[in-house]
Amino acid sequence: MPEITWEDPFCGEGNNCFRMGTDADGNAYIAVAGQEGTYLTDTREALRTMIQDIKAGKADHLL
Repeated sequence: MPEITWEDPFCGEGNNCFRMGTDADGNAYIAVAGQEGTYLTDTREALRTMIQDIKAGKADHLL
């Protein structure tokens, strides 16, 4: 398992809390807060875009 540095959780309405992280190679990760051992990985830009769109209300159905 890569060494991941996790950011503070982002919590939407209700109990939807996610964390983003990065590793030394610049890969990005996203996980449900408290379950960081089970995560998705993609490029940092792809995950940043997804989170920004969710925060902007473009993908409320994901939360």
